[in-house]
Amino acid sequence: MKYLNTLFVTTQGAYLHKDGEALAIRVEGETRHKLPAHTLDGVICFGQVSMSPALMGHLAEKDVCVSFLSESGRFLARVAGPTHGNVLLRRRHYRLADDPEATADMARMILTGKLHNCRASLRRSARDHPERPGATALKAAADRLGGIIETLARHADVDALRGAEGEAGAVYFEAFPGMLLRDEPELRFSGRNRRPPLDPVNSVLSLLYTFLMHDVRSALESVGLDPQVGFLHRDRPGRPSLALDIMEEFRPVLADRMALTLFNRGMLGPKDFQIAPTGAVTLTDAARKTVITAWIERKRDEVEHPFLREKMPVGMLFFTQALLLARFLRGDLDGYPPYLWR
Repeated sequence: MKYLNTLFVTTQGAYLHKDGEALAIRVEGETRHKLPAHTLDGVICFGQVSMSPALMGHLAEKDVCVSFLSESGRFLARVAGPTHGNVLLRRRHYRLADDPEATADMARMILTGKLHNCRASLRRSARDHPERPGATALKAAADRLGGIIETLARHADVDALRGAEGEAGAVYFEAFPGMLLRDEPELRFSGRNRRPPLDPVNSVLSLLYTFLMHDVRSALESVGLDPQVGFLHRDRPGRPSLALDIMEEFRPVLADRMALTLFNRGMLGPKDFQIAPTGAVTLTDAARKTVITAWIERKRDEVEHPFLREKMPVGMLFFTQALLLARFLRGDLDGYPPYLWR
C-alpha cells in the first residue's frame, strides 16, 4: 500500500539517482539498492545524502515527497511536486480559515481529539502499572485534562482555546515522567524542550514528531488541501500550520507512546545518545535506525478507525483523517471527527 512506504536513507555519503523508472542508491561508487519509484510515498534523507535533479523531478511527477533532515533529525527542506486537487476545496478551506467562528470550531474539534488522546494515554499507563507510586498522579492528571476538555465548549475564540491547550500541555508533560519506567538519571525527563533537545527523551520525541509531520503533510497534499493554512496554529511563512493542527491528535498516541515503549522496553538507553558541546542531545546512528524501524513497524499495525468503524493500518490513519477533513470542508460532514484513541 503506497501510503505506508517511506524510504529512510541514513548512510552518510549516499547518492540517490534515477535508473530507468527506479530509485537507485549508490554508496562509494557501488549501487546498493534499487526501488520502483511508484511504490514509494516519501523519501527522508538524513545528513550528507544527495540526490540527482533527474530523480527529484521523477519523484515529483510520481507525487513522492522528499524531506531532507540534518544527521540529528532536524528538518531542513522538502521537495514536492505541484499541488493537486480541487481548487474549489482549497478556496473553501481558505474562506473557513478566515472566518473567526469557523476557525474556533475547527480548533475546538482538533483540541478535543488531542486532549482526549493525552488523557487516554495517561489512564492506560496508570492502569497497566497500578503498583507504581506515580499511578495516582497519572490518574489525577487525566482527570484534570477531562476538566479542561469540558471547558472547550465555553471558549468562543481561538486565543482562548490556545490558552486551554497551553494549560493542558503543562498538565500532561508534568505527568509524563510517571509513564517512564526507567530510573537512570541520564534518562530523566523534566519537561518538553527542543531546538535543541536537551535530554534523550526529548531527542526521541523531536525525531518522531518530524516523522509524523512528514506523513501528515503528505496526506493533506494527497487530497488537495493546503498544509500551510491552519486553524489552531497561526499562519506563518514556511510553517505547515494545517499539518501541525492534524498531527496534534496523533502526538500522544503514536509519537509519545512509541518513545515510551522504546525506553520502557530497553530498546534505547543512555549509551544510545551523545551530548554536543552546546548541550544538544542526539541519537547515535544505531539508535536512530532503531527508532526508524519501530516507526515503520508501528505504521503496519492494524487498528479500527473509531469513526469509520473500519480496520486499517496505522499508516493509513493520516490519509483517512485528511479525507475526513476534506469531506467536512466540502460540507459532506457536519464536523471534523478527530481520531480518538481507545
